Amino acid sequence: MTADPNDPMPHPMPMSDVRRGPGRTLLLGGFSLGFALGGFFDGILLHQILQWHHLLSGLADPAFADIGVQVLADGLFHALMYVIAAVGLWQLWRGHRGLAEVGGRRLMGWALVGFGVWHMLDGLMSHWLLGLHRIRMDVENKLFWDLLWFFAFGVAVAAAGWWLGRTGSGHSGGGGLRRAAAPLLLALTAGVAGAVAALPPPGGTATLVLFRPGTAPAEALTALASVDGLTVWSDPSGQLWAIDLPEGGSALDLYRKGALLVSNGVVPAGCLDWFRPAPRPSVSTAL
Repeated sequence: MTADPNDPMPHPMPMSDVRRGPGRTLLLGGFSLGFALGGFFDGILLHQILQWHHLLSGLADPAFADIGVQVLADGLFHALMYVIAAVGLWQLWRGHRGLAEVGGRRLMGWALVGFGVWHMLDGLMSHWLLGLHRIRMDVENKLFWDLLWFFAFGVAVAAAGWWLGRTGSGHSGGGGLRRAAAPLLLALTAGVAGAVAALPPPGGTATLVLFRPGTAPAEALTALASVDGLTVWSDPSGQLWAIDLPEGGSALDLYRKGALLVSNGVVPAGCLDWFRPAPRPSVSTAL
């Protein structure tokens, strides 16, 4: 088959030709990014916009009934998707020299396969085996929605990606910018989805603030008062707090007062506080 030099997503070579080297790394990067995008899609749409469930909505233990705990679990879930997306971007960078042999169509196909695999894995593990949540917690026929999501966003999308990855043969030279269209689109989509997933849920849900180890409850309360935060809930250790901010209020100042992570922050800048030494007790305190 003669390749079209104007095709921005060149056709792939047979998979047997890209089993090793940068081509394989590139495909694994596309799969990882698609997998992470599946998690971001689930969290943004179902946890935040529609609010059909949270990650741990199906657990009956009263300890998980608090909305602060539920939103914290959602945040940790999104953090895991960030890690997977970062791995995908790293693989994409390592394997970018193999784009000419792999082709943009195959790369996008593997991304769709990753997206579909996420939803199938979520259905099998989270919905049915572990019972962490169901797609819709507020309906009687939960299985219908589980199966609808499983086949529509899992099986169908993965099958479409598999088909896209197998269509065509040969590869085209094309311009460098045109060949880079598929990986650039994947990287941009992952970046936007991750940023949106880090935004606070709508509806006035409390902001979660995690302070570094060793922060005394009095220090945490002083920091929260500096941003006019109204305390809603705290864990027994005094390091995790849920607060309501006044309209127009900003929690960014909390990072300068020992916060490791603020749920409203797109970038967890306070994570650098892990590298600060814990404050030593004063002489008067020790005595």
